[in-house]
Amino acid sequence: MHSKRGFQLIMLAPVFLLLIGLTVFPFVYTVTNSFTDYYYLASDSRQFVGLSNYIAILKDEQFRQAVWNTIKFMLLAVSIETVLGLGLALLVVNVKKGLKWLRVSLLIPSLLPPVTVALIWQMMLSNHNGIINHLLSFVGLGPFNFLMDIHTAFNTILYIDIWQWTPFTFLLLYAALQAVSRSQYEAAKVDGANGWKVFWHVTLPNIWPSLLLVVLLRTIDSFRLFDKVNILTGGGPANSTTTITQYIYKHGVYNLQIGYGAAASMIMVLLVLVFSIFYILRSIGGRRNEMHR
Repeated sequence: MHSKRGFQLIMLAPVFLLLIGLTVFPFVYTVTNSFTDYYYLASDSRQFVGLSNYIAILKDEQFRQAVWNTIKFMLLAVSIETVLGLGLALLVVNVKKGLKWLRVSLLIPSLLPPVTVALIWQMMLSNHNGIINHLLSFVGLGPFNFLMDIHTAFNTILYIDIWQWTPFTFLLLYAALQAVSRSQYEAAKVDGANGWKVFWHVTLPNIWPSLLLVVLLRTIDSFRLFDKVNILTGGGPANSTTTITQYIYKHGVYNLQIGYGAAASMIMVLLVLVFSIFYILRSIGGRRNEMHR
């Protein structure tokens, strides 16, 4: 028995070491550095500064703007992507012919790497030779500098994110819809329920856990928005598209202020935890309500 337990521990040891190396150690290292004035080019003079980094960050107007941009982007992107994904899933679930090709075509945007998506849209939105401005010129509009105009840059990145990740929400919700028992729909129709009542009392309760999972995953991912912003706008114009990750990159990587960047990272982690815990509690509450019913 002891030899068997020992063998299991030996087999699991590489996994534990990998887990510690990729998660526990970086987290502890970041937390430790967040309380220091660690500057990469002067690593010999690392001093403990307590909460000074956190206080400086919270007082920084640019950081507050980055937090607002990130939260606004998250709320809009997650809401729109979830609604559109659910709408597409409800439409496609009843399609009989050409379903395979339809699903593949819908999923193409989410299969592309974010960097590739950003570069494609950068070329398409170019105000000199981009295809979108060429098309607008045919109807007497443009050219528009979508990515460098303070009035359009944020909404442009939001649209690109919706274009890329709505297929992801569609896929998860489509799978959830397929798992709903047909007998429930038949019973609802026998009772005389119309389409809205069927959706509200049959479809939505059955896919609610999947819906909350989609919202949670997209919320976490939206907070990590960096690739598109860094490539398309660099956080501009006038910080209108600066996100928390862009702020962390600027100070922690570009300016080599490791301690300051680590503190900003920890604040971001806390924000993600707040939203994640909120959605998890909502999910648990929804399941308890279903059990009481």
